[in-house]
Amino acid sequence: MLASKVKWLGLLCLVVILTGCSTAPVVPEAQYSKTARAHLYKLERWSFNGRLAITGKNDSWSANINWVHTPYDERIKLSGPLGQGATVIQLTGNLVTLDRGDGKAQSSSQPEAFINQQLGMFVPVHSLRYWVVGLPEPSSSFVETATGFKQAGWLIEYKQMQFVNDQSMPRNITVKNEQVKLKLFIDQWVLNVTKPI
Repeated sequence: MLASKVKWLGLLCLVVILTGCSTAPVVPEAQYSKTARAHLYKLERWSFNGRLAITGKNDSWSANINWVHTPYDERIKLSGPLGQGATVIQLTGNLVTLDRGDGKAQSSSQPEAFINQQLGMFVPVHSLRYWVVGLPEPSSSFVETATGFKQAGWLIEYKQMQFVNDQSMPRNITVKNEQVKLKLFIDQWVLNVTKPI
């Protein structure tokens, strides 16, 4: 009898907790607007954590991603579940270094060709530095679309935006051309702060 009452009391507590969780306030989503983003070209430091999936004609893979941008370099860490198989890509000017943690870091002065060789598919890393923030690369022409823009043969779509410190930032991005499709889901942005990998 006592065990039955304890069981019902536990069930009641669980229902109250779950009800409380479901009424938590939801942060409204923002809409993509290129016009309202021009000031972000001056954003010197940012980082984000998220998930990345890349699909090519013959291959596909996914990873967790941590990207740290400073005025001097880009540090992109890709890893599997629980940080397994971590690879760090560092771009400084036109020098790219790829470190798989095996003590055999590789470097090249041709970043996109080198990354293309390593991944087996072309990823426009220099342009992505702007695209992930929601901006066209300033050195190349672009055409606006309803959900993003087209640039250098790529379609960049912002499927979902999120507010970060009153600033609208991408949450769900798709970048694609005829050969490659890249999907990026950003869980957390940090603006104007450099965070170590």
